Amino acid sequence: MQLLHVKDLGRMSYAQALQLQRDAHAQVLAVRPNRGQMQLLLVEHDPQVITISRRPDAAKNVLVSPQRLADLGVECVETDRGGDVTWHGPGQLVVYPILDLERMGLRIHGYMRLLEETVIQVLADFGLEARRDAAATGVWVRAKDQSLDLKICAMGVRVSRWVCMHGLALNVNPDLAAFNLIVPCGLAERAVTSMHECLGQRCPSMDAVKENIARKFEQAVAAHVAATVNPSDQVPS
Repeated sequence: MQLLHVKDLGRMSYAQALQLQRDAHAQVLAVRPNRGQMQLLLVEHDPQVITISRRPDAAKNVLVSPQRLADLGVECVETDRGGDVTWHGPGQLVVYPILDLERMGLRIHGYMRLLEETVIQVLADFGLEARRDAAATGVWVRAKDQSLDLKICAMGVRVSRWVCMHGLALNVNPDLAAFNLIVPCGLAERAVTSMHECLGQRCPSMDAVKENIARKFEQAVAAHVAATVNPSDQVPS
């Protein structure tokens, strides 16, 4: 049995995907005693949505009125993930890993570094050098004629009973003008970018990015689970 079940949800509203996350979280908890499958949900959110965490003053980082958002067809919802404010919409790959961190031997700090490293490896496969920033969670790239790194992937998670929800949002080829509606992640001096903006015609398709990132997660989950297996628990061959 594979450790990770990957579900490509296509394009879906935030509310629908959130319910599927909650269902998957309950399923992963239910199969924990039997070491059942964990899950990985891949989605592009449509309609566009701005999600606001419960962090104090996070809502002030939405820069336009509710009426303006409604006129633009952009939903605005509160979320129970960490982080601040972000935007999701077509062209952005949102990845929701529903993983048993206890089984993988991870705590939150290590899990966040796993998310960052996975995205860095994906981007490297497509010819884009990316890095962490010690002062800000996420994945960053250095664009031409820029003195500061630009955020290409935002992250925010929630962990309940050591099974995680929410995850990461990788900008493949979204309309970057949408980020002018907010202060992304509450970082006023840091701009965002996308794979398409960095790579131009060399930018891969959404399907290619999905396939690559799913494979990277499968490898990472397998490696962490294998590293935590007690030899006495292994079934003799």
